[in-house]
Amino acid sequence: MRASRLLSILTTLQARGQVTAPELADACEVSVRTIYRDIDALAAAGIPVYAERGAEGGYRLLDGYRVRLNGLSQPEAEALFMTGLPGPAAALGLDAAMLAAQTKLMAALPANLRPNAGRMQERFHLDAPSWFGEAEQPKHLRAIAGAVLRENLIEIRYQSWKAEKRRRVAPLGLVLKGGSWYLAGSVDGSVRTYRVARVLDCNVLDERGVRPADFDLATYWQAATTRLEAEMHPNCATVRLSPLGIKLLNALSQPYVRTRTRIEETSDAAGWRIAVVPIGKTVWHAAAELLRLGAEAEVLAPAELRDKMAELTQAMAARYQTAQDGYQDDKDFRRSRATKHS
Repeated sequence: MRASRLLSILTTLQARGQVTAPELADACEVSVRTIYRDIDALAAAGIPVYAERGAEGGYRLLDGYRVRLNGLSQPEAEALFMTGLPGPAAALGLDAAMLAAQTKLMAALPANLRPNAGRMQERFHLDAPSWFGEAEQPKHLRAIAGAVLRENLIEIRYQSWKAEKRRRVAPLGLVLKGGSWYLAGSVDGSVRTYRVARVLDCNVLDERGVRPADFDLATYWQAATTRLEAEMHPNCATVRLSPLGIKLLNALSQPYVRTRTRIEETSDAAGWRIAVVPIGKTVWHAAAELLRLGAEAEVLAPAELRDKMAELTQAMAARYQTAQDGYQDDKDFRRSRATKHS
């Protein structure tokens, strides 16, 4: 365990340049005191590692010192080949580079690790879009990706839900979710999310943006998606569900709704159970979501939602009845004409 940890410390220092003892302790899941002892062990072994004092200090390797660490374990080699996602790489213009890198990596691997690494590509595939959806091909994705890497400011013309807007954005990161690309960018000191497919024009500027020191893309995205889902479903409805209705709710609802739905354990003689279900902001939005369950669900509360469900289902029944009457009249008319001509 200690040998593996020392190797991890060494590779971290080589990759990141300067790292604090608490950061190394978190990465290795040990105490800071243990890191101190490990650093002493590396120094005793002749590794030129030293400490820089001060608020922005930390451990680092002597400038110019490099160590060749080519030994990959089997899981590490397999994991590297799992990162080669052809669809997103092609969208960013990196498909050729990805294939070249994988070829070089395969050639560098020991012979005993190559078969399993190859199997990872053959037997695992990522299909990012959701069912019955297609991956977007945003016109300005590559330009925005380049600006993200170089930290250049961009000026965009953006079509939001409400209106067309112009924004000067410091791009911080790109996220691929459900086949759609999203840009996290700083505007006037706050981080916002933009759907790249809705960027109508993009001009990459020579000016560099300022990246917040504490910004972490994965943390921001998790918080942003959770906040959005909560904003989209701020209310709850009490619904009576049949056994089939419960299955339909699980199959058709968004994960946020499904995981937060509370269903009572007890049921009536026919198997119907009471559930509290998160619903959308407006009554119409909530009704549209619950109508997907058809006759397998009955809204009990709130009263305005129950009234809206009754209004919509009555309107649908009347429309279909009118259509059926028209169809029957047309059918009778054609039958009478056929009888007359015969």
